[in-house]
Amino acid sequence: MSAAFRVGITSDALDSNGQPSFGTGPLSILAADPKIAWEYLPERVATITADHCARYDAIYVLSASVPAEAVMRADCRLRLVARHGVGFDSVDVAAMTAAGVMVTNTPAAVRRPVATMAITYMLALTQKMLVKDRLTRAGRWFERTDHMGAGLTGRTLGVVGAGGIGREFLRMAGIFEMRMLAADPKAARADVEALGAALTDLDTLLREADVVVLLCLLDESTHHLINARTLGLMKPSAYLINCARGPIVDEKALYAALVAGRIAGAGLDVFEQEPTPADNPILKLENVIVSPHALCWTDEMFRSIAQTGLMSVVDALNGRVPKHLVDPAVLRHPRVAAALAGTP
Repeated sequence: MSAAFRVGITSDALDSNGQPSFGTGPLSILAADPKIAWEYLPERVATITADHCARYDAIYVLSASVPAEAVMRADCRLRLVARHGVGFDSVDVAAMTAAGVMVTNTPAAVRRPVATMAITYMLALTQKMLVKDRLTRAGRWFERTDHMGAGLTGRTLGVVGAGGIGREFLRMAGIFEMRMLAADPKAARADVEALGAALTDLDTLLREADVVVLLCLLDESTHHLINARTLGLMKPSAYLINCARGPIVDEKALYAALVAGRIAGAGLDVFEQEPTPADNPILKLENVIVSPHALCWTDEMFRSIAQTGLMSVVDALNGRVPKHLVDPAVLRHPRVAAALAGTP
């Protein structure tokens, strides 16, 4: 790679046929810049290392973590970590900022797809779609009246996290004529109320909601936010949906609540350990619908994410401030300021 800028894309961006999961179109963004040479990392990695950061000016990351030690060596070449998606809990952002490495994500590209995923889970759980699928396949047609779904009109929907995705979900959910609550200490009351929802505290939301949807970021304040105590506040008829990050939920406590019938069911796109082990007892429960952190993945979503993320790479390497910086404070770092000013 003899070009001025070297870009690495983690190989988990490739599908089982070795083709980019977001299609070939977004790669033209890199190909159009003669100063950039790019390649896929030669093997799938769980963690970006100091060797990677010494080789590349920018790394486009799907699921790999980026720890502090990756940018500690004197030969660190890295300028940018571009996260494919909105979450950045897998990147040590503070360490990147301290080292003068920009971190970007793609919040706008995931809002509608993740909100759609949450709607899908809500409908599938309350309509008992998988139960009825199993009845039909087993020839138990006439047991259908024993598995009545729960209508949504007039019931209470609770959203934990009223950021971009949470607000998009509330906007879309408005058509169901539900009473809507949101819990988010950082949300502006006016923004939530403009969508027809009421801003409240977490405990109140959990006590009153018939469907609870998790759409918050994972950080120290939200780790195991849903635990034995908070699950105990929920109605026995309520459903929990996690479309955020697995460790927000204490999985052992959730399993116990589901087995004991303390809540009606759950929809999980994420798990505390990913990939979740095949012997995870939650997978054996019939009142749970699961997906592999991928239910919202569509061709439209991945294409939009890649276009946004790869453009941030081109911008950063050409002295322009990329959109969707996770920590704008990095712009004050001398290394970043010099690069954006065109200084070697």
